[in-house]
Amino acid sequence: MKNAVVFLLSVVILTSCNKKQIAQLQKDKADLQAMYDKAKSDKSDCDAQVARLTKEISDLQAQLKVKDGDLTNAQNRLKSLEEELAFLKKNNTNLLDRLADLSVVNKDGAESIKRSLDALNRQGAALQDLNAGIRRRDSLNLALVMSLKRSLDNINDEDVNIEVKKGVVYISLSDKMLFKYGSWDITSQAETVLGKIAKVVNDRKDMDILVEGHTDNIPYSSASVLEDNWDLSVKRATSVVRTLQKKYGVSPERMTAGGRGEYIPKVANADSKSRGVNRRTEIVILPKLDQFFQLLEGGK
Repeated sequence: MKNAVVFLLSVVILTSCNKKQIAQLQKDKADLQAMYDKAKSDKSDCDAQVARLTKEISDLQAQLKVKDGDLTNAQNRLKSLEEELAFLKKNNTNLLDRLADLSVVNKDGAESIKRSLDALNRQGAALQDLNAGIRRRDSLNLALVMSLKRSLDNINDEDVNIEVKKGVVYISLSDKMLFKYGSWDITSQAETVLGKIAKVVNDRKDMDILVEGHTDNIPYSSASVLEDNWDLSVKRATSVVRTLQKKYGVSPERMTAGGRGEYIPKVANADSKSRGVNRRTEIVILPKLDQFFQLLEGGK
């Protein structure tokens, strides 16, 4: 009888120990599964970020390739002008030597030719300065585009488009993101986007901002003070400028607001989708006017 009791107690103790071990193993398994699920989620997020960065690098490489082509063309043109200048200088020098030997040209004529040579030399130097200025401008534009794309990387590409045209940076914002149809009141989503743009332009005090409103070709009709698409496009541009100034501290002296109405469409107003493309507001970031005129003076 005593042996049976001892046996039963042993069975009970072993069973209790096995249950505890099984419970601990199940808990360890659950912890490992949670760690695995988190690692899998982190990897998915990392893969998405790598894909986005890869696309951004590809886009920037394409832009850089275009700029390299422009730079090569400019350098070839400069080399051609320098060769032409050297040829003219050589011919003029030879002519001066011959005229001096023959005593044909009087002193005033010789001075005039020398002044012409000096002007040609100055023109060659100005061309070199202009080429350097163009390279610097393109580098600054590329850096600005990169900053804007990083700041706006979580915004739908259909709502925001950033590109370089005619040597300046254009930010095109869709109408459906900025305003309700026929309205000029800024939406809360648009204020977030404008805040990110303001942060970038506030870091570049040497640039001015031109805001242009654009509409489709459907005539504006509403019981308001506005008469037509001209008024609506201007009102939308001033709404953007006012938000940049009052909410995000962009200096008003740097900004210009203008409306283009329906007259500068991006595509033909063939259907509702194309009209939606044409309804937009463009923020143009460009050098200050005094810098622009200095560039022109250097080119002369």
